[in-house]
Amino acid sequence: MNGNTPTDICFSFEGFRSRGGLTDVHQDGWGIAFFEGPGCRVFLDVEPSAHSAVAELVRHYPIRSKNVIAHIRKATQGRIALENTHPFQRELWGRYWLFAHNGGNLKEFAPTLDGSFVPVGDTDSELAFCFLLQRLREEFGEAMPLRQPMFDFLANITREISARGEFNFLLSNGNCLYAHCATKLAYVVRQAPFAVAHLKDQDVSVDFSAVTNPDDRVAVIATLPLTDNEAWTTMEPGTLMVFHEGMPAAEARTA
Repeated sequence: MNGNTPTDICFSFEGFRSRGGLTDVHQDGWGIAFFEGPGCRVFLDVEPSAHSAVAELVRHYPIRSKNVIAHIRKATQGRIALENTHPFQRELWGRYWLFAHNGGNLKEFAPTLDGSFVPVGDTDSELAFCFLLQRLREEFGEAMPLRQPMFDFLANITREISARGEFNFLLSNGNCLYAHCATKLAYVVRQAPFAVAHLKDQDVSVDFSAVTNPDDRVAVIATLPLTDNEAWTTMEPGTLMVFHEGMPAAEARTA
């Protein structure tokens, strides 16, 4: 989720958590992370999200954030363990970065790391995250670049890694949210006039006009649409997008 004002994700989380062992087969752990100013609040669990006590805590904890990344894992590389649970977190340029990867194996992906970012677990996902941050640091040095040059270079890195396999990912530094569609991603932008939304995975609805302000805007990005009565946009495979203040801000082809 990316928004122009701190927003809670309780409604979407209802549908999201059901896909971890109830309405879908992804049950090898889950995680969710919220940016709050320069800080992050991260929750991880190796239990399926549909049956997780940590998920139950998050469900009743209306944390407000402008950028949220959540992930349900189906293990392909690496054992089921906390260190292999997404989203992963690192620091670069004095900011936390969060990353989650959805897809099959990145085959024969063995980049050389210089030690600035090192995986804790043994997934190809965390390795790709470390390599991605290392390449950004190599390119731009010790100071964070402007958003457009960073986006353009991120598209180049994404092309490089995508050559090794399915590389759907979400990435955020708390300022904006990057989303890469290799196979499946969709998004919806909620803004005035707000209406009632109904979840696909649960018989739950919310009238956003009753819980939002007229100037609020939020983009929700998911592998598959979370609701069945909203106009979701399906991203074209081989597309990198950046969302800022609840809207698409830039797009690039990666394939």
